[in-house]
Amino acid sequence: MTTFTFKRTLRIAWGDCDPAGIVFNPRFFEFFDASTWGLFEAALGVSQHDFAAAYGIVGIALVDARGNFMKPVAFGDTVEIVSRVSEFRRASFDVEHRLINKGDVSVEGRETRVWAVRRADDPDAIATAPIPADVIAKFG
Repeated sequence: MTTFTFKRTLRIAWGDCDPAGIVFNPRFFEFFDASTWGLFEAALGVSQHDFAAAYGIVGIALVDARGNFMKPVAFGDTVEIVSRVSEFRRASFDVEHRLINKGDVSVEGRETRVWAVRRADDPDAIATAPIPADVIAKFG
């Protein structure tokens, strides 16, 4: 369990919504992806653009994503997304997201990601690698 959290505020645009003005559910996964990168940028002090070069990896590849949609979010709403790493394992980790609208949690998300590197024997292929201890330490 980590203690470092990342919060960001987002105003829901018309392009995020279906014709009824309610956020189209797949958009929440885009919001969560952006929040994961914001979380890592804030914790590690490295921009998403420079992340791969700084750590010698391909990236933090998404291997599973889930959402629990409890209350609708609509065009014009201003929401807060709160994200944190809930668990680090050897080469993978889980990120939890809570989207808060008008004081209530409207959507919960969870991602599982892996620390992805190029395979030494086949540079066109990707494999997982252990997450460095200094990276984990920065999440508290």
